[in-house]
Amino acid sequence: MVVLLSSQHLHLPFLSPPPSPPKRSNHRTSISMTSSSSSSSSPYSHKDTRRSSLLEFPHLSPSHRELMLDLISTVETRLGPHLLPSAVPPDVAYFQTDSGNSQGSLDIRSGRKDSKIDFILGSWLHCLLPSGAALDIATLFAYLSPKTDAPHLLLEFIQSSPTSLILFMDLLPRKDLVLHPNYLETFYQNTQLDAQRSKLLGVPNIKTYFSSSLYIRSVLSPTAIAMSINCEEGSVDEIMRDYVDSVAKELVRIWLDECAVGGKEIEEDERDDLVRRDDLLKRKTVEIDLASNLPRLFGADAAGRIVDEIQKVFGID
Repeated sequence: MVVLLSSQHLHLPFLSPPPSPPKRSNHRTSISMTSSSSSSSSPYSHKDTRRSSLLEFPHLSPSHRELMLDLISTVETRLGPHLLPSAVPPDVAYFQTDSGNSQGSLDIRSGRKDSKIDFILGSWLHCLLPSGAALDIATLFAYLSPKTDAPHLLLEFIQSSPTSLILFMDLLPRKDLVLHPNYLETFYQNTQLDAQRSKLLGVPNIKTYFSSSLYIRSVLSPTAIAMSINCEEGSVDEIMRDYVDSVAKELVRIWLDECAVGGKEIEEDERDDLVRRDDLLKRKTVEIDLASNLPRLFGADAAGRIVDEIQKVFGID
């Protein structure tokens, strides 16, 4: 995942692990009652501790938590027949430092061999920084296979204080948009993605955010929603509920309809460049994001286990 963090210079979408999660049955029950995403019709089981750890999102505000649950449920319900069960080991599905200051959950479902889905990744990360501030990152990332050239899906919400949050929502292009104007028209112009970005730009306390990483800025599409929210305490949750919620859901709907389900399959001889580009994106994610940040947050041993699992799913050494 290509994700990015703000002033702390973190570019972190994944998370790291250790022992089995602490008992939080009461909290888990309350979450399952607050969102339709955790209904019995959901493609994941309440008895699966890997899934329940991810679905807790225990440090997010109510509106933020319900949005993540809804997005994950929507994607997995729609793509369920194309996905394999999660195979993430317990010490990657949930993890925390010995002090308990940093915790996280990660779940990955790979696509079946005959599908256009490479994998779906969901995660949350909570970390108490030396400054005393708490960092919370919630991520949903969907990667398509070389059978289609349609864009990948990226949603990441990075909160560094009760009054500050950074949004990244995008369909990540897999072709050069200058060399392939039809690609730009099909996935970005005809879908009117820029209209979703404009909805948020008109909201008070929301501004365009520029990552300090030029690489990350080069990966995003022209219609990417890269924005920061800075407001009074308590208002972030209202903005998530009243504005971000509908835009995120529409972005996911467009990706499902036009890319994951509606995207056309490409011929074998068209796939080499696509595979090369996707592999570079995966390797860069590990190099500039995971390998540099995870050890600082969770220590070398835990970080190593996480990176190994991510590389296995990525199909890289």
